Amino acid sequence: MSQLDFSDDGPRRRRGLGCVVALVVLAVIVGAGYFGVQRGLEALDGRFDTEPVADYPGPGTGEVVYEVQPGDTPENEIATALEQQDVVQSAEAFIEAARADERSSGIQAGFYELRQQMSAQGALEVLVDPDNILQTSVTIPEGLTVDDTVAQLARGTDFGQRAFRRALRGDIGLPEYADGNPEGYLFPATYAFPPNATPESMLTTMVDRWRQAADEANLDARAEELGYTADELMIIASLVEAEASRDQDRPKVARVIYNRLEGDETDGLLQIDSTLNYINSDIGARATFEDLQQESEYNTYQNPGLPPSPIESPGDAAIEAAANPADGPWFYYVTVNLRTGETKFAEDYDTFLGFRRELDEYCATQSDAC
Repeated sequence: MSQLDFSDDGPRRRRGLGCVVALVVLAVIVGAGYFGVQRGLEALDGRFDTEPVADYPGPGTGEVVYEVQPGDTPENEIATALEQQDVVQSAEAFIEAARADERSSGIQAGFYELRQQMSAQGALEVLVDPDNILQTSVTIPEGLTVDDTVAQLARGTDFGQRAFRRALRGDIGLPEYADGNPEGYLFPATYAFPPNATPESMLTTMVDRWRQAADEANLDARAEELGYTADELMIIASLVEAEASRDQDRPKVARVIYNRLEGDETDGLLQIDSTLNYINSDIGARATFEDLQQESEYNTYQNPGLPPSPIESPGDAAIEAAANPADGPWFYYVTVNLRTGETKFAEDYDTFLGFRRELDEYCATQSDAC
């Protein structure tokens, strides 16, 4: 029998097979649809059933000093550290709070006082305000001796003078040519010391700041160009700091010092009253005959050349003046008005004496400070 010979049952069997296939396809479609809907519902259920991240509800208790390091971010180092120190209950809670507050991108490095078990939002509020950075601010004015500086540090910190003097005997980064003497190298500035600062670290910071000022003035190179050593320039800078109060006078005072060191006008005697004050701080505005007779290597009326060390800490302007003195023929100067600091410069002794008489007149008629 040929396959083309349709029997009466043949067409009926083919129609039955087609129905079966259609039912199978329909079942697959329905099943897939059901499965997809089920998965979607499960996803939605999972979304709405997610539990909130763990977060402490209150302001917390106690005290935790936490340091934000440079480069730390709220979503990484900060969140992790706060959870580890039990400041917040979970890093996720802090991350959520930080993501919702654009101020979190401005958190500054420094130490902050937080609490244990405080809310993530509460911790964030502390960290986004730079006024909350913990630091001890101490201002060291220009022209202080080491003794004055130590006293100032003790007044401005929780450490006593003894602790600072003990630290001065250690390594605080002084240049080799200072020969261990910090006089002149504790740079005057306003310092913000962190809570974990020690006397050693504070003094080291001050010497580091001096190095910065010296580099900015190109101190080492300028010393070589002027024919001096770097420590000699620091001595000159300290003399300038002590003698001149006005910016316009400092380069001229530096020139007078160089002219006296290099010329014959005073046989190398600097004759600077400030060096007498370094020996005896009770000296008044004008040195007396007895003051000039003090036996000391710092007495520049008796000993030609520079004193053996700086006599106080010079600031930026004095270091700059020592490194870059003005051009001029002056060998003398006199501050003729102690109130304004007006200072006059002279090339010869007679002119100098005229300025001295002007100062005498000022003292006799306008000031009790002489």
